[in-house]
Amino acid sequence: MSTKHDRIVRIIQGRRPKVVMIGGGTGLPVILKSLREQGADTTAIVTVADDGGSSGLIRNYINVVPPGDIRNVLVALSDLPELDLDIFQYRFKGSDSFFSGHAIGNLIIAALSEMENGIFPAVQELSHMMDVDGHVYPASNRPLTLNAHFTDGSEVAGEAEISAAGKRIHNIWVTDSADPERKPEAVQPVIDAIMDADVVVMGPGSLFTSILPNLMIENIGNAVKQTKAEVVYVCNIMTQKGETQGFTDADHVRVLNEHLGQPFVDTVLVNSEKVPEHYLNRQKYNEILNQVTPDFKGLRKMGCRVISDNFVELRDNGVFHNGAKVAHEILNLALQSGSRSGERKIER
Repeated sequence: MSTKHDRIVRIIQGRRPKVVMIGGGTGLPVILKSLREQGADTTAIVTVADDGGSSGLIRNYINVVPPGDIRNVLVALSDLPELDLDIFQYRFKGSDSFFSGHAIGNLIIAALSEMENGIFPAVQELSHMMDVDGHVYPASNRPLTLNAHFTDGSEVAGEAEISAAGKRIHNIWVTDSADPERKPEAVQPVIDAIMDADVVVMGPGSLFTSILPNLMIENIGNAVKQTKAEVVYVCNIMTQKGETQGFTDADHVRVLNEHLGQPFVDTVLVNSEKVPEHYLNRQKYNEILNQVTPDFKGLRKMGCRVISDNFVELRDNGVFHNGAKVAHEILNLALQSGSRSGERKIER
Protein backbone atom coordinates (compact mmCIF):
# COMPACT_ATOMS: atom_id res chain seq x y z
CA MET A 1 0.00 0.00 0.00
CA SER A 2 1.44 3.39 -1.00
CA THR A 3 1.78 6.29 1.38
CA LYS A 4 0.49 9.78 0.65
CA HIS A 5 4.06 10.87 -0.19
CA ASP A 6 4.55 7.95 -2.59
CA ARG A 7 1.30 8.78 -4.30
CA ILE A 8 2.28 12.39 -5.02
CA VAL A 9 5.83 11.65 -6.16
CA ARG A 10 4.66 8.91 -8.49
CA ILE A 11 2.03 10.99 -10.27
CA ILE A 12 3.34 14.50 -10.81
CA GLN A 13 6.26 16.68 -11.69
CA GLY A 14 5.98 20.31 -10.64
CA ARG A 15 2.62 20.43 -8.88
CA ARG A 16 -0.53 18.44 -8.46
CA PRO A 17 -3.51 19.18 -10.71
CA LYS A 18 -6.10 21.25 -8.88
CA VAL A 19 -9.60 19.77 -8.88
CA VAL A 20 -12.59 21.48 -7.25
CA MET A 21 -15.70 19.34 -6.73
CA ILE A 22 -19.05 20.94 -5.93
CA GLY A 23 -21.99 18.96 -4.57
CA GLY A 24 -23.24 16.77 -1.78
CA GLY A 25 -24.90 13.43 -1.17
CA THR A 26 -23.43 9.95 -1.46
CA GLY A 27 -21.80 10.23 -4.89
CA LEU A 28 -19.37 13.02 -4.05
CA PRO A 29 -17.20 11.12 -1.51
CA VAL A 30 -16.75 8.19 -3.91
CA ILE A 31 -15.17 10.39 -6.58
CA LEU A 32 -13.17 12.39 -4.04
CA LYS A 33 -11.62 9.25 -2.57
CA SER A 34 -10.51 8.11 -6.03
CA LEU A 35 -9.13 11.55 -6.87
CA ARG A 36 -7.09 11.46 -3.65
CA GLU A 37 -5.77 8.01 -4.53
CA GLN A 38 -4.81 9.22 -8.00
CA GLY A 39 -2.88 12.22 -6.68
CA ALA A 40 -5.12 15.23 -7.28
CA ASP A 41 -4.95 18.40 -5.17
CA THR A 42 -8.65 18.27 -4.34
CA THR A 43 -11.04 20.83 -2.85
CA ALA A 44 -14.59 19.78 -1.99
CA ILE A 45 -17.26 22.48 -1.78
CA VAL A 46 -20.13 20.87 0.10
CA THR A 47 -23.79 21.83 0.30
CA VAL A 48 -25.11 23.11 3.64
CA ALA A 49 -28.83 23.01 2.81
CA ASP A 50 -29.52 19.41 3.96
CA ASP A 51 -32.26 19.09 6.56
CA GLY A 52 -32.84 15.33 6.67
CA GLY A 53 -31.64 12.42 8.84
CA SER A 54 -29.15 12.95 11.65
CA SER A 55 -28.04 16.24 10.08
CA GLY A 56 -31.58 17.58 10.17
CA LEU A 57 -32.13 16.57 13.77
CA ILE A 58 -28.92 18.24 14.88
CA ARG A 59 -29.83 21.33 12.89
CA ASN A 60 -33.22 21.48 14.63
CA TYR A 61 -31.65 21.36 18.10
CA ILE A 62 -28.45 23.31 17.49
CA ASN A 63 -28.10 26.32 15.17
CA VAL A 64 -25.35 24.81 13.03
CA VAL A 65 -24.86 23.86 9.40
CA PRO A 66 -26.00 20.24 8.81
CA PRO A 67 -22.86 18.09 9.11
CA GLY A 68 -23.66 14.80 7.32
CA ASP A 69 -22.30 15.49 3.82
CA ILE A 70 -19.29 17.27 5.29
CA ARG A 71 -18.56 14.26 7.53
CA ASN A 72 -18.54 11.85 4.58
CA VAL A 73 -16.26 14.11 2.53
CA LEU A 74 -13.78 14.44 5.41
CA VAL A 75 -13.59 10.65 5.63
CA ALA A 76 -13.10 10.31 1.86
CA LEU A 77 -10.07 12.63 1.93
CA SER A 78 -8.61 11.54 5.27
CA ASP A 79 -5.37 9.59 5.62
CA LEU A 80 -6.23 8.36 9.12
CA PRO A 81 -6.23 4.58 9.79
CA GLU A 82 -9.46 2.74 8.96
CA LEU A 83 -10.31 2.13 12.61
CA ASP A 84 -10.24 5.86 13.38
CA LEU A 85 -12.50 6.55 10.41
CA ASP A 86 -14.88 3.75 11.42
CA ILE A 87 -15.25 5.35 14.84
CA PHE A 88 -15.88 8.77 13.27
CA GLN A 89 -18.54 7.24 11.01
CA TYR A 90 -20.17 5.08 13.70
CA ARG A 91 -23.92 5.62 13.93
CA PHE A 92 -25.74 4.83 17.18
CA LYS A 93 -28.41 2.12 17.05
CA GLY A 94 -32.11 2.87 17.16
CA SER A 95 -32.34 1.37 20.65
CA ASP A 96 -30.05 4.10 21.99
CA SER A 97 -32.93 6.52 22.42
CA PHE A 98 -30.96 9.68 23.22
CA PHE A 99 -28.34 9.26 20.45
CA SER A 100 -30.51 7.15 18.13
CA GLY A 101 -29.44 7.48 14.50
CA HIS A 102 -26.69 10.02 15.12
CA ALA A 103 -23.21 9.53 13.69
CA ILE A 104 -20.35 10.34 16.06
CA GLY A 105 -18.76 12.53 13.39
CA ASN A 106 -21.89 14.67 13.13
CA LEU A 107 -21.78 15.35 16.87
CA ILE A 108 -18.08 16.25 16.70
CA ILE A 109 -18.65 18.67 13.81
CA ALA A 110 -21.57 20.28 15.65
CA ALA A 111 -19.46 20.68 18.81
CA LEU A 112 -16.51 22.18 16.92
CA SER A 113 -18.85 24.57 15.11
CA GLU A 114 -19.89 26.01 18.47
CA MET A 115 -16.31 26.10 19.75
CA GLU A 116 -14.98 27.82 16.61
CA ASN A 117 -18.03 30.10 16.09
CA GLY A 118 -18.83 28.75 12.64
CA ILE A 119 -18.78 25.66 10.47
CA PHE A 120 -16.00 26.88 8.16
CA PRO A 121 -13.26 27.27 10.81
CA ALA A 122 -14.54 24.12 12.52
CA VAL A 123 -14.09 22.02 9.39
CA GLN A 124 -10.62 23.45 8.77
CA GLU A 125 -9.58 22.49 12.30
CA LEU A 126 -11.08 19.03 11.91
CA SER A 127 -9.38 18.61 8.52
CA HIS A 128 -6.06 19.14 10.24
CA MET A 129 -6.93 16.70 13.01
CA MET A 130 -8.03 14.06 10.48
CA ASP A 131 -4.97 14.44 8.23
CA VAL A 132 -7.14 15.39 5.26
CA ASP A 133 -5.31 15.37 1.94
CA GLY A 134 -6.98 18.34 0.26
CA HIS A 135 -9.51 20.91 1.39
CA VAL A 136 -13.10 20.62 2.60
CA TYR A 137 -15.06 23.85 2.34
CA PRO A 138 -18.70 24.22 3.42
CA ALA A 139 -20.48 26.23 0.72
CA SER A 140 -21.58 28.72 3.39
CA ASN A 141 -20.54 29.45 6.95
CA ARG A 142 -24.23 29.76 7.89
CA PRO A 143 -27.13 27.29 7.65
CA LEU A 144 -29.15 27.73 4.46
CA THR A 145 -32.69 26.73 3.55
CA LEU A 146 -33.45 25.29 0.13
CA ASN A 147 -36.62 26.60 -1.53
CA ALA A 148 -38.39 25.23 -4.60
CA HIS A 149 -40.94 26.61 -7.04
CA PHE A 150 -42.86 23.81 -8.75
CA THR A 151 -44.35 23.81 -12.23
CA ASP A 152 -47.86 23.82 -10.71
CA GLY A 153 -47.11 27.21 -9.11
CA SER A 154 -46.69 25.98 -5.52
CA GLU A 155 -43.61 26.55 -3.36
CA VAL A 156 -41.99 24.51 -0.60
CA ALA A 157 -39.07 25.20 1.77
CA GLY A 158 -36.73 22.47 3.02
CA GLU A 159 -34.65 19.88 1.17
CA ALA A 160 -36.49 16.86 2.59
CA GLU A 161 -39.89 18.43 1.94
CA ILE A 162 -38.95 19.26 -1.65
CA SER A 163 -37.85 15.68 -2.35
CA ALA A 164 -41.01 14.29 -0.74
CA ALA A 165 -43.39 16.60 -2.62
CA GLY A 166 -43.34 14.43 -5.74
CA LYS A 167 -43.84 17.42 -8.03
CA ARG A 168 -41.84 18.63 -11.01
CA ILE A 169 -39.45 21.38 -9.95
CA HIS A 170 -39.25 24.57 -12.00
CA ASN A 171 -36.44 26.28 -10.11
CA ILE A 172 -34.77 26.40 -6.69
CA TRP A 173 -33.05 29.05 -4.57
CA VAL A 174 -31.46 29.29 -1.13
CA THR A 175 -32.06 31.64 1.78
CA ASP A 176 -30.28 32.23 5.06
CA SER A 177 -32.06 30.04 7.62
CA ALA A 178 -31.70 32.50 10.49
CA ASP A 179 -32.17 35.72 8.50
CA PRO A 180 -34.09 35.35 5.20
CA GLU A 181 -33.24 38.96 4.31
CA ARG A 182 -29.50 38.23 4.43
CA LYS A 183 -27.93 37.27 1.10
CA PRO A 184 -26.22 33.85 1.27
CA GLU A 185 -22.54 33.95 0.39
CA ALA A 186 -19.47 31.77 0.47
CA VAL A 187 -16.30 32.77 2.29
CA GLN A 188 -13.38 33.96 0.16
CA PRO A 189 -11.32 30.69 0.19
CA VAL A 190 -14.22 28.95 -1.59
CA ILE A 191 -14.18 31.53 -4.39
CA ASP A 192 -10.37 31.50 -4.60
CA ALA A 193 -10.35 27.71 -5.00
CA ILE A 194 -12.81 27.87 -7.93
CA MET A 195 -10.88 30.65 -9.67
CA ASP A 196 -7.52 28.90 -9.21
CA ALA A 197 -8.63 25.40 -10.26
CA ASP A 198 -7.62 23.44 -13.35
CA VAL A 199 -11.01 21.77 -13.42
CA VAL A 200 -14.28 22.44 -11.57
CA VAL A 201 -16.57 19.41 -11.29
CA MET A 202 -20.27 19.32 -10.43
CA GLY A 203 -21.80 15.98 -9.44
CA PRO A 204 -22.55 13.22 -9.35
CA GLY A 205 -25.49 13.92 -7.07
CA SER A 206 -29.08 15.08 -6.90
CA LEU A 207 -29.45 17.89 -9.40
CA PHE A 208 -31.84 20.13 -7.47
CA THR A 209 -30.91 19.24 -3.87
CA SER A 210 -27.15 18.55 -3.92
CA ILE A 211 -25.61 20.49 -6.82
CA LEU A 212 -27.77 23.55 -7.49
CA PRO A 213 -27.98 24.69 -3.82
CA ASN A 214 -24.25 25.49 -4.04
CA LEU A 215 -24.53 27.29 -7.37
CA MET A 216 -27.45 29.37 -6.08
CA ILE A 217 -25.09 31.08 -3.64
CA GLU A 218 -24.45 34.10 -5.82
CA ASN A 219 -20.69 34.45 -5.47
CA ILE A 220 -20.18 30.70 -6.07
CA GLY A 221 -22.37 30.79 -9.19
CA ASN A 222 -20.51 33.82 -10.51
CA ALA A 223 -17.13 32.21 -9.84
CA VAL A 224 -18.11 29.04 -11.73
CA LYS A 225 -19.17 31.17 -14.71
CA GLN A 226 -16.00 33.28 -14.61
CA THR A 227 -13.29 30.72 -13.85
CA LYS A 228 -10.83 29.77 -16.59
CA ALA A 229 -10.95 26.17 -15.35
CA GLU A 230 -12.60 23.41 -17.36
CA VAL A 231 -16.15 23.14 -15.97
CA VAL A 232 -17.33 19.53 -15.90
CA TYR A 233 -20.68 17.97 -15.09
CA VAL A 234 -20.79 14.30 -14.10
CA CYS A 235 -24.29 13.33 -15.19
CA ASN A 236 -26.29 10.98 -12.98
CA ILE A 237 -26.76 7.43 -14.22
CA MET A 238 -30.36 7.19 -13.03
CA THR A 239 -33.22 9.67 -12.77
CA GLN A 240 -34.56 10.58 -9.35
CA LYS A 241 -38.08 10.64 -8.03
CA GLY A 242 -39.32 14.13 -7.22
CA GLU A 243 -36.47 15.76 -9.15
CA THR A 244 -35.58 14.47 -12.61
CA GLN A 245 -38.31 12.11 -13.83
CA GLY A 246 -37.95 11.56 -17.58
CA PHE A 247 -34.80 13.68 -17.85
CA THR A 248 -32.20 13.15 -20.56
CA ASP A 249 -28.56 14.01 -19.89
CA ALA A 250 -29.13 17.21 -21.88
CA ASP A 251 -32.08 18.11 -19.64
CA HIS A 252 -29.77 18.03 -16.61
CA VAL A 253 -27.39 20.50 -18.25
CA ARG A 254 -30.27 22.65 -19.50
CA VAL A 255 -31.50 23.07 -15.91
CA LEU A 256 -27.99 24.04 -14.74
CA ASN A 257 -27.71 26.64 -17.51
CA GLU A 258 -31.17 28.06 -16.80
CA HIS A 259 -30.37 28.53 -13.11
CA LEU A 260 -27.16 30.42 -13.85
CA GLY A 261 -28.59 32.32 -16.80
CA GLN A 262 -26.09 31.18 -19.43
CA PRO A 263 -24.34 28.10 -20.83
CA PHE A 264 -21.31 27.41 -18.65
CA VAL A 265 -20.66 23.63 -18.72
CA ASP A 266 -17.67 22.72 -20.93
CA THR A 267 -17.64 18.91 -20.65
CA VAL A 268 -20.20 16.29 -19.62
CA LEU A 269 -19.28 12.80 -18.43
CA VAL A 270 -22.05 10.42 -19.51
CA ASN A 271 -22.45 6.74 -18.72
CA SER A 272 -22.87 4.52 -21.81
CA GLU A 273 -23.48 1.18 -20.08
CA LYS A 274 -26.94 -0.33 -19.85
CA VAL A 275 -27.98 -1.09 -16.28
CA PRO A 276 -29.21 -4.72 -16.09
CA GLU A 277 -32.94 -5.10 -15.71
CA HIS A 278 -34.18 -6.15 -12.29
CA TYR A 279 -30.75 -5.58 -10.68
CA LEU A 280 -31.79 -2.49 -8.70
CA ASN A 281 -33.42 -3.10 -5.33
CA ARG A 282 -36.21 -0.55 -5.67
CA GLN A 283 -37.37 -1.01 -2.11
CA LYS A 284 -33.94 -0.10 -0.74
CA TYR A 285 -33.26 2.66 -3.31
CA ASN A 286 -36.80 3.96 -3.51
CA GLU A 287 -35.84 7.41 -4.79
CA ILE A 288 -34.35 5.95 -8.00
CA LEU A 289 -36.48 5.74 -11.15
CA ASN A 290 -35.06 4.87 -14.60
CA GLN A 291 -31.79 5.17 -16.45
CA VAL A 292 -31.02 8.63 -17.81
CA THR A 293 -31.74 8.82 -21.56
CA PRO A 294 -28.79 9.93 -23.71
CA ASP A 295 -29.13 13.03 -25.88
CA PHE A 296 -25.66 13.76 -27.25
CA LYS A 297 -27.06 16.05 -29.94
CA GLY A 298 -28.78 18.15 -27.28
CA LEU A 299 -25.57 18.35 -25.23
CA ARG A 300 -23.48 19.43 -28.21
CA LYS A 301 -26.10 22.01 -29.15
CA MET A 302 -25.43 23.62 -25.77
CA GLY A 303 -21.70 23.69 -26.54
CA CYS A 304 -20.70 20.71 -24.38
CA ARG A 305 -17.97 18.22 -25.13
CA VAL A 306 -19.23 14.71 -24.33
CA ILE A 307 -17.11 11.97 -22.76
CA SER A 308 -19.06 8.72 -22.83
CA ASP A 309 -17.90 5.49 -21.19
CA ASN A 310 -18.99 2.64 -18.95
CA PHE A 311 -18.98 4.48 -15.62
CA VAL A 312 -21.30 2.02 -13.86
CA GLU A 313 -20.42 0.18 -10.67
CA LEU A 314 -23.02 -2.36 -9.55
CA ARG A 315 -22.95 -3.25 -5.85
CA ASP A 316 -25.39 -3.93 -3.04
CA ASN A 317 -28.18 -4.10 -5.64
CA GLY A 318 -27.62 -0.41 -6.33
CA VAL A 319 -26.26 1.60 -9.26
CA PHE A 320 -23.26 3.83 -8.57
CA HIS A 321 -20.50 5.64 -10.43
CA ASN A 322 -17.17 3.87 -10.72
CA GLY A 323 -15.05 6.32 -8.75
CA ALA A 324 -11.72 5.30 -10.26
CA LYS A 325 -12.93 5.68 -13.86
CA VAL A 326 -14.59 9.03 -13.26
CA ALA A 327 -11.55 10.34 -11.39
CA HIS A 328 -9.29 9.20 -14.24
CA GLU A 329 -11.31 11.22 -16.77
CA ILE A 330 -11.39 14.26 -14.47
CA LEU A 331 -7.62 14.15 -14.08
CA ASN A 332 -7.17 13.84 -17.85
CA LEU A 333 -9.21 17.02 -18.25
CA ALA A 334 -7.26 18.76 -15.47
CA LEU A 335 -3.97 17.86 -17.12
CA GLN A 336 -5.20 19.12 -20.50
CA SER A 337 -6.43 22.34 -18.90
CA GLY A 338 -3.11 22.81 -17.12
CA SER A 339 -1.06 22.24 -20.26
CA ARG A 340 -3.18 24.73 -22.22
CA SER A 341 -2.41 27.46 -19.70
CA GLY A 342 1.32 27.14 -20.36
CA GLU A 343 2.04 27.47 -16.65
CA ARG A 344 3.17 23.93 -15.87
CA LYS A 345 4.08 20.54 -17.24
CA ILE A 346 2.70 17.48 -15.50
CA GLU A 347 4.01 14.06 -16.45
CA ARG A 348 1.72 11.08 -16.14
